[in-house]
Amino acid sequence: MGPKHILTATLLVLAGCAGLPAEQPRPRVALDTTAGRIVLALDAEAAPISTCNFISYVVFGDYDNGSFFRTVVRETNTANPNPIDVIQAATPRGSDDDARPPIPLERTRDTGLRHRAGTVSMARDGPNSATSSFFIVTQDTPSLDFGGARNPDGQGFAAFGRVVEGLDVARRIQRMPANAQEQLTPPVVIRSARLLDAAPSVCTP
Repeated sequence: MGPKHILTATLLVLAGCAGLPAEQPRPRVALDTTAGRIVLALDAEAAPISTCNFISYVVFGDYDNGSFFRTVVRETNTANPNPIDVIQAATPRGSDDDARPPIPLERTRDTGLRHRAGTVSMARDGPNSATSSFFIVTQDTPSLDFGGARNPDGQGFAAFGRVVEGLDVARRIQRMPANAQEQLTPPVVIRSARLLDAAPSVCTP
């Protein structure tokens, strides 16, 4: 059984046997962190690739015992001419987790999503390099959209959902102590990440 079929089987078991409600237009994921609870609503219609990729890491427990490890605060981010307000998370294997292949970039030009306060988006280097690391935007940050200059290639980042509970928690994490390399000291542990609703049908072909 290949990885795609394993993921499909796992999602179907979760949807059918774990008592999850019927498929929701924007399935939710709850992050239980040492700083509090954050709930994300994912947009599988606008950004199916990023959403299904994120859900796959969630259902396999890859974010459990991971962390929010990085904070970027606009007023202190003076080294970059395009400052941002975000907190970034990773699995226990780190932000360059290559447990699964990288995914294509879903540009905001195509999805219609924007990096506004509460948006959840995929971290990346090159245009098609995102794997598991994601970030939450705490203030409107258009430089992360397609055509924005935060990434020199101008392609922006793949927004795929938003915080529907716990934006105050994300903002509190953003203000926690960090070193000169923007690393939280200590990181905020993600105790667990759990899918609250049935996986979208687009993720279970």
